[in-house]
This record gives sequence, C-alpha cells and structure tokens, in this order.
Amino acid sequence: MRRIFLTVLIGAGLGIGAASAASVVVKVAPPHAIVETRPARPGPNYVWVNGYHRWDGNAYHWESGRWEVPPHAHARWISPRWEHHHDGYVFIEGRWR
Repeated sequence: MRRIFLTVLIGAGLGIGAASAASVVVKVAPPHAIVETRPARPGPNYVWVNGYHRWDGNAYHWESGRWEVPPHAHARWISPRWEHHHDGYVFIEGRWR
C-alpha cells in the first residue's frame, strides 16, 4: 500500500510539473526589440543579457537587459525569443547553456 501511495504521489508531482510547462500562445505579434544602451560592465566576469518583450496576458511589456555573472565557466547565454507558430506566437525562455 505504501509503495502504491508513493508511486501515485510521484506521478502526480510529475504531472503538475508538465502542466506548468505548457506554452501560452499569443495571437498578437510581438513588437520589434528595443535597442538598449548598455550601462558600464560592473566587472570582468559579467555577460550582457538582452531585454525582451514579455506578455502579461493583455499586452507586451519591455523587460530591460541586464548584466549577469554566468553560472559556470564557458557558459553561453541563449536569448529569449518569440517563435511564430501556425496559431500565434510562443515565448521561448532564455537560458544559460
């Protein structure tokens, strides 16, 4: 009985995680990216992370770029982007690679 309960509990947790990863499709095309002026680099290890348009459910809002320290040596930032699909636009999160 205990093994069945743990199996169900783990399965439910995985199902919730998969549901939260669902994509939101936006019917309105995102605006062109804003060209930002980068402030001075705060230190030699910092990498510029570009800004992007975020969808809040009603409209796009600009999230400004920022300087970040990579999580490990040789990490490369993959910028967030909007991909056009047949039914609208889907946001792909930025990430370190």
